[in-house]
Amino acid sequence: QVQLVESGGGSVQAGGSLRLACVVSVYTDSSNCVAWFRQAPGKEREGVAAIIHSANSAYYTNAMKDRFTISQDNAKNTVDLQMNSLKPEDTAMYYCAATRAYDCYSGSWRIPGVEFNYWGQGTQVTVSS
Repeated sequence: QVQLVESGGGSVQAGGSLRLACVVSVYTDSSNCVAWFRQAPGKEREGVAAIIHSANSAYYTNAMKDRFTISQDNAKNTVDLQMNSLKPEDTAMYYCAATRAYDCYSGSWRIPGVEFNYWGQGTQVTVSS
């Protein structure tokens, strides 16, 4: 069974960095695309970045690509999100989720409210000014 566990959240001042990690218990055809999402209070969930595990192909939301980097560590079975130059508006609960590869390369992972097969519990990121 596919399980996702996030870690690395915390509180940081504006301009700082955080690195989130998502442990993926097992990769299957239904979990080959792993994405990071975030949701701030009162706002819609939005996609941040995604990666196809088997191809190591990364995708970004335009607003994030200059400051955030998604990568995978196959030795640890993690998908990491490096976040630099953090801003107060980056404050949110960050979730990783997994689904089939099609949802990565088709771009559908960027659709608000998109359904993914598997979700983690989330990790809170708070950026203070």
